[in-house]
Amino acid sequence: MNLHEYQGKHILKSFGVAVPVGFVAKTPDEAVEAAKKIKEETGTDVWAVKAQIHAGGRGKGGGVKIAKNLDEVKSYADQIIGMQLVTHQTGPEGKKVNQILVEQGIYYPGPSEIKEFYMSVLLNRQTGRNIVMYSTEGGMEIEKVAAETPHLIFKEEVDPKVGIQPFQARKIAFNLGLSGKAFKEMTKFVMALYKAYDHSDSSMFEINPVFKTSDDLIYAADSKVKLDDNALFRHKDYAEMRDITEEDPLEVEAGKYDLNFVKLDGNVGCMVNGAGLAMATMDIIKLSGGNPANFLDVGGGANAETVEAGLRIILSEPNVKAILINIFGGIVRCDRVANGVVEAYKKVGNISVPVIVRLQGTNAEEGKEIIDNSGLKVHSAITLQEAANLVKEVVG
Repeated sequence: MNLHEYQGKHILKSFGVAVPVGFVAKTPDEAVEAAKKIKEETGTDVWAVKAQIHAGGRGKGGGVKIAKNLDEVKSYADQIIGMQLVTHQTGPEGKKVNQILVEQGIYYPGPSEIKEFYMSVLLNRQTGRNIVMYSTEGGMEIEKVAAETPHLIFKEEVDPKVGIQPFQARKIAFNLGLSGKAFKEMTKFVMALYKAYDHSDSSMFEINPVFKTSDDLIYAADSKVKLDDNALFRHKDYAEMRDITEEDPLEVEAGKYDLNFVKLDGNVGCMVNGAGLAMATMDIIKLSGGNPANFLDVGGGANAETVEAGLRIILSEPNVKAILINIFGGIVRCDRVANGVVEAYKKVGNISVPVIVRLQGTNAEEGKEIIDNSGLKVHSAITLQEAANLVKEVVG
Protein backbone atom coordinates (compact mmCIF):
# COMPACT_ATOMS: atom_id res chain seq x y z
CA MET A 1 0.00 0.00 0.00
CA ASN A 2 1.43 3.37 -1.02
CA LEU A 3 1.31 6.35 1.31
CA HIS A 4 1.32 10.08 0.72
CA GLU A 5 4.42 12.01 1.69
CA TYR A 6 2.82 13.50 4.80
CA GLN A 7 1.66 10.04 5.96
CA GLY A 8 5.12 8.57 5.50
CA LYS A 9 6.60 11.43 7.47
CA HIS A 10 4.09 10.83 10.25
CA ILE A 11 5.45 7.29 10.59
CA LEU A 12 9.05 8.47 10.35
CA LYS A 13 8.53 11.07 13.07
CA SER A 14 6.98 8.46 15.39
CA PHE A 15 10.28 6.55 15.28
CA GLY A 16 12.50 9.57 15.88
CA VAL A 17 13.39 10.50 12.31
CA ALA A 18 13.72 14.27 11.93
CA VAL A 19 11.16 15.73 9.50
CA PRO A 20 10.25 19.37 8.75
CA VAL A 21 7.19 20.73 10.55
CA GLY A 22 4.23 20.54 8.21
CA PHE A 23 0.45 20.37 7.94
CA VAL A 24 -1.98 19.12 5.30
CA ALA A 25 -4.39 21.54 3.62
CA LYS A 26 -7.26 21.03 1.21
CA THR A 27 -8.03 24.69 0.49
CA PRO A 28 -5.90 27.84 0.02
CA ASP A 29 -7.25 29.28 3.29
CA GLU A 30 -6.24 26.12 5.15
CA ALA A 31 -2.80 26.43 3.57
CA VAL A 32 -2.40 29.96 4.96
CA GLU A 33 -3.45 28.82 8.43
CA ALA A 34 -0.97 25.95 8.22
CA ALA A 35 1.82 28.39 7.26
CA LYS A 36 0.97 30.58 10.24
CA LYS A 37 1.16 27.61 12.63
CA ILE A 38 4.52 26.58 11.16
CA LYS A 39 5.87 30.10 11.66
CA GLU A 40 4.73 30.08 15.29
CA GLU A 41 6.56 26.78 15.91
CA THR A 42 9.73 27.39 13.90
CA GLY A 43 9.99 31.11 13.24
CA THR A 44 10.41 30.48 9.50
CA ASP A 45 9.31 32.92 6.80
CA VAL A 46 9.74 30.38 4.01
CA TRP A 47 7.42 27.47 3.28
CA ALA A 48 7.30 24.57 0.84
CA VAL A 49 3.90 23.99 -0.79
CA LYS A 50 3.80 20.40 -2.06
CA ALA A 51 1.17 18.44 -4.01
CA GLN A 52 0.21 15.15 -2.37
CA ILE A 53 -0.17 12.37 -4.95
CA HIS A 54 1.21 8.85 -5.20
CA ALA A 55 3.91 9.69 -7.74
CA GLY A 56 7.41 11.08 -7.92
CA GLY A 57 8.68 13.97 -10.02
CA ARG A 58 6.17 16.41 -8.55
CA GLY A 59 8.59 19.32 -8.58
CA LYS A 60 9.31 19.01 -12.30
CA GLY A 61 5.57 18.88 -12.98
CA GLY A 62 4.89 22.10 -11.08
CA GLY A 63 3.57 20.43 -7.95
CA VAL A 64 6.18 21.83 -5.52
CA LYS A 65 6.66 25.54 -4.89
CA ILE A 66 8.66 27.60 -2.40
CA ALA A 67 6.67 30.46 -0.88
CA LYS A 68 8.36 33.46 0.77
CA ASN A 69 5.26 35.11 2.19
CA LEU A 70 1.67 34.21 3.07
CA ASP A 71 0.30 35.65 -0.17
CA GLU A 72 2.52 33.30 -2.12
CA VAL A 73 1.42 30.38 0.05
CA LYS A 74 -2.20 31.11 -0.84
CA SER A 75 -1.44 31.69 -4.52
CA TYR A 76 0.57 28.48 -4.90
CA ALA A 77 -2.04 26.49 -2.98
CA ASP A 78 -4.72 27.83 -5.31
CA GLN A 79 -2.64 26.79 -8.33
CA ILE A 80 -1.82 23.30 -7.11
CA ILE A 81 -5.05 22.14 -5.45
CA GLY A 82 -7.31 20.73 -8.14
CA MET A 83 -4.63 20.65 -10.84
CA GLN A 84 -4.06 17.58 -12.99
CA LEU A 85 -0.42 16.97 -12.16
CA VAL A 86 1.55 15.14 -14.85
CA THR A 87 4.91 13.58 -13.95
CA HIS A 88 7.08 10.81 -15.42
CA GLN A 89 5.38 8.40 -13.00
CA THR A 90 1.72 9.35 -13.58
CA GLY A 91 1.54 8.82 -17.32
CA PRO A 92 0.17 11.43 -19.73
CA GLU A 93 -3.23 11.49 -18.01
CA GLY A 94 -1.72 12.75 -14.75
CA LYS A 95 -3.35 12.71 -11.32
CA LYS A 96 -5.69 15.21 -9.73
CA VAL A 97 -4.29 16.93 -6.63
CA ASN A 98 -6.81 16.92 -3.80
CA GLN A 99 -4.56 18.10 -0.98
CA ILE A 100 -1.20 19.72 -0.33
CA LEU A 101 1.46 19.66 2.36
CA VAL A 102 2.59 23.03 3.66
CA GLU A 103 5.97 22.57 5.25
CA GLN A 104 8.73 24.43 7.06
CA GLY A 105 11.39 25.78 4.76
CA ILE A 106 14.76 24.19 5.51
CA TYR A 107 16.84 26.04 2.89
CA TYR A 108 18.29 28.82 5.06
CA PRO A 109 21.73 30.47 5.33
CA GLY A 110 24.25 29.17 7.80
CA PRO A 111 27.90 28.39 8.45
CA SER A 112 28.17 25.30 6.21
CA GLU A 113 27.07 24.13 2.77
CA ILE A 114 23.66 22.51 2.33
CA LYS A 115 23.68 19.05 0.80
CA GLU A 116 21.13 16.57 -0.58
CA PHE A 117 21.51 12.80 -0.34
CA TYR A 118 19.50 9.79 -1.48
CA MET A 119 18.61 6.98 0.92
CA SER A 120 16.23 4.03 0.88
CA VAL A 121 15.64 0.86 2.86
CA LEU A 122 14.24 -2.18 1.10
CA LEU A 123 14.52 -5.95 0.81
CA ASN A 124 17.21 -7.57 -1.30
CA ARG A 125 15.25 -10.59 -2.55
CA GLN A 126 18.37 -12.35 -3.76
CA THR A 127 19.92 -12.51 -0.29
CA GLY A 128 16.77 -12.33 1.84
CA ARG A 129 18.24 -9.39 3.73
CA ASN A 130 17.30 -5.74 4.02
CA ILE A 131 19.65 -3.19 2.53
CA VAL A 132 20.21 0.51 2.99
CA MET A 133 20.89 2.01 -0.43
CA TYR A 134 22.30 5.52 -0.45
CA SER A 135 24.08 8.07 -2.61
CA THR A 136 25.62 11.51 -2.48
CA GLU A 137 23.48 12.39 -5.52
CA GLY A 138 20.22 13.22 -3.75
CA GLY A 139 17.34 15.09 -5.35
CA MET A 140 17.86 13.26 -8.65
CA GLU A 141 16.15 10.23 -10.16
CA ILE A 142 18.05 7.30 -8.69
CA GLU A 143 17.60 5.33 -11.93
CA LYS A 144 19.52 8.03 -13.77
CA VAL A 145 22.27 8.02 -11.16
CA ALA A 146 22.51 4.21 -11.40
CA ALA A 147 22.79 4.35 -15.19
CA GLU A 148 25.26 7.22 -15.49
CA THR A 149 27.31 7.12 -12.27
CA PRO A 150 26.83 3.69 -10.63
CA HIS A 151 29.95 4.16 -8.50
CA LEU A 152 28.07 6.83 -6.54
CA ILE A 153 25.51 4.34 -5.22
CA PHE A 154 26.38 2.47 -2.03
CA LYS A 155 24.62 -0.47 -0.39
CA GLU A 156 24.78 -1.62 3.21
CA GLU A 157 23.32 -5.07 3.87
CA VAL A 158 21.69 -5.69 7.25
CA ASP A 159 21.63 -9.01 9.11
CA PRO A 160 17.97 -9.56 10.10
CA LYS A 161 19.00 -11.39 13.29
CA VAL A 162 20.53 -8.28 14.84
CA GLY A 163 19.26 -5.36 12.74
CA ILE A 164 21.36 -2.41 11.70
CA GLN A 165 24.39 -1.76 13.89
CA PRO A 166 25.89 1.62 14.91
CA PHE A 167 29.11 0.89 13.01
CA GLN A 168 27.06 0.48 9.83
CA ALA A 169 25.33 3.83 10.37
CA ARG A 170 28.73 5.45 10.90
CA LYS A 171 30.02 3.83 7.71
CA ILE A 172 27.08 5.31 5.78
CA ALA A 173 27.71 8.78 7.20
CA PHE A 174 31.41 8.49 6.33
CA ASN A 175 30.70 7.41 2.74
CA LEU A 176 28.43 10.43 2.38
CA GLY A 177 31.42 12.63 3.19
CA LEU A 178 30.13 13.99 6.49
CA SER A 179 32.02 14.98 9.61
CA GLY A 180 31.47 16.62 12.97
CA LYS A 181 27.89 17.41 13.95
CA ALA A 182 26.49 16.38 10.56
CA PHE A 183 28.18 12.98 10.92
CA LYS A 184 26.56 12.39 14.30
CA GLU A 185 23.16 13.58 13.09
CA MET A 186 23.31 11.31 10.04
CA THR A 187 24.24 8.33 12.21
CA LYS A 188 21.15 8.92 14.37
CA PHE A 189 19.06 9.46 11.24
CA VAL A 190 20.08 6.13 9.69
CA MET A 191 19.39 4.16 12.88
CA ALA A 192 15.95 5.74 13.28
CA LEU A 193 15.09 5.30 9.60
CA TYR A 194 15.87 1.58 9.67
CA LYS A 195 13.82 1.17 12.85
CA ALA A 196 10.87 2.91 11.18
CA TYR A 197 11.14 0.62 8.16
CA ASP A 198 11.46 -2.54 10.25
CA HIS A 199 8.78 -1.84 12.86
CA SER A 200 6.20 -0.52 10.39
CA ASP A 201 6.42 -3.69 8.25
CA SER A 202 7.19 -1.63 5.17
CA SER A 203 8.39 -3.01 1.87
CA MET A 204 10.22 0.24 1.04
CA PHE A 205 11.18 3.56 2.58
CA GLU A 206 12.72 6.02 0.11
CA ILE A 207 13.93 9.43 1.24
CA ASN A 208 14.95 11.68 -1.63
CA PRO A 209 16.40 13.95 -0.61
CA VAL A 210 17.84 13.41 2.82
CA PHE A 211 18.71 17.03 3.52
CA LYS A 212 21.68 18.45 5.42
CA THR A 213 20.94 22.00 6.46
CA SER A 214 23.42 24.84 6.62
CA ASP A 215 23.71 24.28 10.39
CA ASP A 216 24.35 20.53 9.98
CA LEU A 217 20.91 19.16 10.87
CA ILE A 218 19.60 16.14 8.93
CA TYR A 219 15.98 16.02 7.73
CA ALA A 220 13.84 13.67 5.68
CA ALA A 221 12.83 16.31 3.14
CA ASP A 222 10.61 13.86 1.29
CA SER A 223 9.26 10.36 1.86
CA LYS A 224 8.02 7.58 -0.38
CA VAL A 225 6.63 4.67 1.60
CA LYS A 226 5.20 1.32 0.57
CA LEU A 227 3.64 -0.78 3.31
CA ASP A 228 3.38 -4.56 3.12
CA ASP A 229 -0.34 -5.26 2.59
CA ASN A 230 0.04 -8.67 4.22
CA ALA A 231 1.12 -7.05 7.50
CA LEU A 232 -1.60 -4.41 7.75
CA PHE A 233 -3.55 -6.55 10.21
CA ARG A 234 -0.85 -5.60 12.70
CA HIS A 235 -1.18 -1.89 11.92
CA LYS A 236 -4.84 -0.89 11.91
CA ASP A 237 -3.89 2.80 12.09
CA TYR A 238 -1.74 2.48 8.96
CA ALA A 239 -4.51 0.64 7.09
CA GLU A 240 -6.73 3.67 7.66
CA MET A 241 -4.23 5.79 5.71
CA ARG A 242 -5.22 4.13 2.43
CA ASP A 243 -6.33 6.65 -0.20
CA ILE A 244 -8.36 4.80 -2.82
CA THR A 245 -8.69 7.96 -4.93
CA GLU A 246 -5.01 7.44 -5.81
CA GLU A 247 -5.56 3.85 -6.94
CA ASP A 248 -6.90 2.41 -10.18
CA PRO A 249 -10.72 2.11 -9.77
CA LEU A 250 -10.70 -1.35 -11.35
CA GLU A 251 -8.09 -2.59 -8.90
CA VAL A 252 -10.13 -1.18 -6.02
CA GLU A 253 -13.25 -2.94 -7.31
CA ALA A 254 -11.35 -6.21 -7.71
CA GLY A 255 -10.15 -5.96 -4.13
CA LYS A 256 -13.75 -6.05 -2.91
CA TYR A 257 -14.00 -9.61 -4.23
CA ASP A 258 -10.49 -10.66 -3.14
CA LEU A 259 -9.34 -10.72 -6.75
CA ASN A 260 -5.70 -10.00 -7.53
CA PHE A 261 -5.99 -7.61 -10.48
CA VAL A 262 -3.42 -5.56 -12.36
CA LYS A 263 -4.46 -3.49 -15.35
CA LEU A 264 -2.33 -3.77 -18.51
CA ASP A 265 -2.70 -2.18 -21.95
CA GLY A 266 -3.44 -5.19 -24.18
CA ASN A 267 -6.51 -6.52 -25.98
CA VAL A 268 -7.13 -9.97 -24.43
CA GLY A 269 -8.52 -10.18 -20.92
CA CYS A 270 -7.48 -13.16 -18.83
CA MET A 271 -8.89 -14.76 -15.69
CA VAL A 272 -7.01 -17.58 -13.95
CA ASN A 273 -6.56 -19.29 -10.59
CA GLY A 274 -2.96 -18.98 -9.45
CA ALA A 275 -0.18 -16.48 -10.12
CA GLY A 276 2.03 -18.97 -11.96
CA LEU A 277 -0.80 -19.98 -14.26
CA ALA A 278 -1.53 -16.28 -14.83
CA MET A 279 2.02 -15.71 -16.07
CA ALA A 280 1.77 -18.74 -18.38
CA THR A 281 -1.59 -17.53 -19.66
CA MET A 282 -0.17 -14.14 -20.52
CA ASP A 283 2.62 -15.90 -22.42
CA ILE A 284 0.02 -17.89 -24.35
CA ILE A 285 -1.84 -14.73 -25.26
CA LYS A 286 1.36 -13.05 -26.42
CA LEU A 287 2.53 -16.03 -28.47
CA SER A 288 -0.88 -16.22 -30.11
CA GLY A 289 -0.65 -12.71 -31.49
CA GLY A 290 -2.56 -10.89 -28.76
CA ASN A 291 -1.53 -8.75 -25.80
CA PRO A 292 -2.70 -9.31 -22.21
CA ALA A 293 -5.16 -6.66 -21.04
CA ASN A 294 -4.79 -7.57 -17.40
CA PHE A 295 -3.50 -9.91 -14.72
CA LEU A 296 -6.50 -11.35 -12.83
CA ASP A 297 -6.07 -14.15 -10.32
CA VAL A 298 -9.26 -15.46 -8.67
CA GLY A 299 -7.25 -17.54 -6.22
CA GLY A 300 -8.10 -21.05 -5.04
CA GLY A 301 -11.81 -20.86 -5.79
CA ALA A 302 -13.53 -19.79 -8.99
CA ASN A 303 -17.24 -19.63 -8.20
CA ALA A 304 -20.05 -17.82 -9.99
CA GLU A 305 -19.67 -14.66 -7.91
CA THR A 306 -15.92 -14.22 -8.49
CA VAL A 307 -16.20 -15.11 -12.19
CA GLU A 308 -19.03 -12.61 -12.63
CA ALA A 309 -17.04 -9.89 -10.86
CA GLY A 310 -13.99 -10.71 -12.97
CA LEU A 311 -15.96 -10.61 -16.21
CA ARG A 312 -17.49 -7.23 -15.37
CA ILE A 313 -14.08 -5.77 -14.50
CA ILE A 314 -12.44 -7.08 -17.67
CA LEU A 315 -15.34 -5.96 -19.87
CA SER A 316 -15.15 -2.43 -18.51
CA GLU A 317 -12.00 -2.00 -20.60
CA PRO A 318 -12.98 -0.90 -24.16
CA ASN A 319 -9.78 -2.33 -25.70
CA VAL A 320 -10.64 -5.93 -24.80
CA LYS A 321 -11.40 -8.02 -27.90
CA ALA A 322 -11.54 -11.44 -26.22
CA ILE A 323 -11.45 -13.07 -22.79
CA LEU A 324 -9.48 -16.18 -21.88
CA ILE A 325 -10.56 -17.98 -18.68
CA ASN A 326 -7.85 -20.49 -17.79
CA ILE A 327 -8.64 -22.61 -14.72
CA PHE A 328 -6.78 -25.58 -13.26
CA GLY A 329 -9.17 -27.80 -11.34
CA GLY A 330 -7.26 -28.93 -8.31
CA ILE A 331 -8.91 -27.58 -5.18
CA VAL A 332 -12.03 -26.74 -7.17
CA ARG A 333 -13.55 -29.19 -9.69
CA CYS A 334 -13.76 -28.11 -13.33
CA ASP A 335 -17.47 -28.98 -13.63
CA ARG A 336 -18.24 -26.60 -10.77
CA VAL A 337 -16.15 -23.91 -12.43
CA ALA A 338 -17.97 -24.49 -15.71
CA ASN A 339 -21.35 -24.11 -14.02
CA GLY A 340 -20.06 -20.93 -12.38
CA VAL A 341 -18.92 -19.55 -15.74
CA VAL A 342 -22.29 -20.28 -17.35
CA GLU A 343 -24.18 -18.70 -14.46
CA ALA A 344 -21.91 -15.65 -14.42
CA TYR A 345 -22.18 -15.25 -18.20
CA LYS A 346 -25.96 -15.20 -17.97
CA LYS A 347 -25.92 -12.64 -15.14
CA VAL A 348 -23.54 -10.32 -16.95
CA GLY A 349 -25.49 -10.65 -20.20
CA ASN A 350 -24.77 -9.11 -23.60
CA ILE A 351 -21.10 -10.04 -23.73
CA SER A 352 -20.04 -8.81 -27.14
CA VAL A 353 -16.51 -10.29 -27.20
CA PRO A 354 -15.56 -13.97 -27.57
CA VAL A 355 -15.02 -15.85 -24.31
CA ILE A 356 -12.60 -18.81 -24.29
CA VAL A 357 -12.72 -21.18 -21.33
CA ARG A 358 -9.84 -23.60 -20.85
CA LEU A 359 -10.41 -26.13 -18.05
CA GLN A 360 -7.81 -28.69 -16.97
CA GLY A 361 -7.68 -31.00 -13.98
CA THR A 362 -10.39 -32.72 -11.99
CA ASN A 363 -13.52 -33.32 -14.11
CA ALA A 364 -12.14 -31.30 -17.03
CA GLU A 365 -14.09 -33.33 -19.61
CA GLU A 366 -17.35 -32.84 -17.69
CA GLY A 367 -16.63 -29.13 -17.48
CA LYS A 368 -16.03 -28.87 -21.22
CA GLU A 369 -19.32 -30.66 -21.86
CA ILE A 370 -21.19 -28.17 -19.68
CA ILE A 371 -19.67 -25.24 -21.58
CA ASP A 372 -20.37 -26.80 -24.98
CA ASN A 373 -24.00 -27.55 -24.11
CA SER A 374 -24.74 -24.19 -22.52
CA GLY A 375 -25.95 -22.57 -25.71
CA LEU A 376 -23.81 -19.53 -24.95
CA LYS A 377 -21.16 -17.98 -27.19
CA VAL A 378 -18.34 -19.55 -25.23
CA HIS A 379 -15.45 -21.49 -26.76
CA SER A 380 -14.13 -24.38 -24.66
CA ALA A 381 -10.64 -25.91 -24.58
CA ILE A 382 -8.72 -28.40 -22.49
CA THR A 383 -5.11 -28.09 -23.66
CA LEU A 384 -2.99 -24.97 -23.77
CA GLN A 385 -2.55 -25.41 -27.51
CA GLU A 386 -6.31 -25.43 -28.04
CA ALA A 387 -6.64 -22.27 -26.00
CA ALA A 388 -3.78 -20.63 -27.92
CA ASN A 389 -5.36 -21.52 -31.28
CA LEU A 390 -8.72 -20.07 -30.21
CA VAL A 391 -7.07 -16.85 -29.01
CA LYS A 392 -5.25 -16.53 -32.34
CA GLU A 393 -8.51 -17.15 -34.21
CA VAL A 394 -10.55 -14.51 -32.37
CA VAL A 395 -7.91 -11.75 -32.26
CA GLY A 396 -6.82 -12.26 -35.86
